[in-house]
Amino acid sequence: MKALAPALLLVAGISQAVAAETYTIDATHTYPMFEVNHLGFSLQRGRFNKTTGKITLDRDAKKGAIEAVIDVTSLDMGLEKWDAHLKSEDFFNAEKFPTMTFKSDKLKFDGVKLTGAEGTLTLLGVTKPVKLSITQFKCGEHPMNKKPLCGAEVVTTIKRSEFGMTKYVPAVGDEVKISFPVEAYKD
Repeated sequence: MKALAPALLLVAGISQAVAAETYTIDATHTYPMFEVNHLGFSLQRGRFNKTTGKITLDRDAKKGAIEAVIDVTSLDMGLEKWDAHLKSEDFFNAEKFPTMTFKSDKLKFDGVKLTGAEGTLTLLGVTKPVKLSITQFKCGEHPMNKKPLCGAEVVTTIKRSEFGMTKYVPAVGDEVKISFPVEAYKD
């Protein structure tokens, strides 16, 4: 019986390893958007057009990890002059900090449905804890290309001043809502 215990542990470990699935973020359908109050008159919105990353999910064990890298140089406000201003040292300083990164190995599940993640966001070289709310989580077969795919809507709010982005606070809001669709194909 003693010889059987290590074998059972090995089988259990293998079945857990098999249950974890890795997904690659589909940049075509994943683009973080942000909104910030502008002088108390309006909410101004922008987005980043290039995001890469990996997501590992073990829905049975309720574990996983996320690493998403957002290309700051892909910032898109709809006007080149405005893009240039937000990429400048006043805001995202894209020349010195061309990427921002979210990493998490603490995912929240409701059953097998992913509902949140706690991790860190690195922006302007500053790393701070961030909690993501995840809704509309769904995995299945893509109806056109027939590949396994997971998707969701992700939302969080940060204070930009905590990352050193203080230009024009409070006239331009300190609180920034970030939301984005994410789709990722199973590797």
